[in-house]
Amino acid sequence: MFNRLFGFNRRAFSSLSEQEVLALAISSEEDDARIYRAYADGLREDYPHSAAMFEEMAEEEDSHRASLIALHRKRFGERIPLIRREHVRGYYQRRPDWLVRPLGLDHVRAQAATMEEEAQRFYTEAAKRAGDAATRKLLGDLAAAEQKHESVTEHLSEKHLGEDARQEEEHTERRQFILTYVQPGLAGLMDGSVSTLAPIFAAAFATGNTWQTFLVGLAASIGAGISMGFTEVASDDGVISGRGSPVKRGLTTGIMTTLGGLGHALPYLIPYFWTATTIAIVIVFFELWAIAYIQKRYMETPWSRAIFQVVLGGALVFGAGMLIGNA
Repeated sequence: MFNRLFGFNRRAFSSLSEQEVLALAISSEEDDARIYRAYADGLREDYPHSAAMFEEMAEEEDSHRASLIALHRKRFGERIPLIRREHVRGYYQRRPDWLVRPLGLDHVRAQAATMEEEAQRFYTEAAKRAGDAATRKLLGDLAAAEQKHESVTEHLSEKHLGEDARQEEEHTERRQFILTYVQPGLAGLMDGSVSTLAPIFAAAFATGNTWQTFLVGLAASIGAGISMGFTEVASDDGVISGRGSPVKRGLTTGIMTTLGGLGHALPYLIPYFWTATTIAIVIVFFELWAIAYIQKRYMETPWSRAIFQVVLGGALVFGAGMLIGNA
């Protein structure tokens, strides 16, 4: 375990022979091609243009691997040593695609650019430190190949992702983000902010006790968050509707519901009743208008409708809580 943690079972790059460096380059090209194909598979359904780009990048990696294997066969024979990135200290690492999901467009494009840049930089620096002329030439050739990969990436991006295709995929990605995060989060924030107004302010004006009011608000917020979260998970598995993972939507809804209620419950940690109540009322005002803005910004809801649904509705619930508390 300690050997794995501190890299004691890894070789220093400087200790590798030319054959081992070449074998390492071959395995690295194989891994990168697999990663690009995994990206293509993950993006194909929603982003076909980007998927085509990564498929072609994988084919480019295959061609480089074939060239490296041919060079190894010419210089060292048929048997390629088994050496991979994890066997070498300080060598750049790759994250498999299942660790970087969900595959957002910007994320995978940036990841691809980083992959090529890291490989090129590593080979360039390694070539500078190499004392043997043959090793220096080999590392320099590998650095040049990786630099060519970067220009290929840019070329493929221009080829497959014209302005129309890029706009189409960005629209799809924005829609998926809204369906998976914004819509459930907004529903939770609205429910948490509005539904807890009546019990919190009813408790505040009925008891005049800030601590008791805080406990009521805390219980109402957490209870509403749990309820809304499980309701969202159970309501739609996301397969047919395309709304994404039910767990992600449930967590988003539950957390935002809880936060919506806690926003005007936390001021009652202040022991002075009217100070706490004034701050809570101000927070409610900003909460309701923030929700209306989010509706307008992401859901394209007209201002008049957003104000009617959120601000007016919240004001009525707040008034009901005050009336009940003073009854």
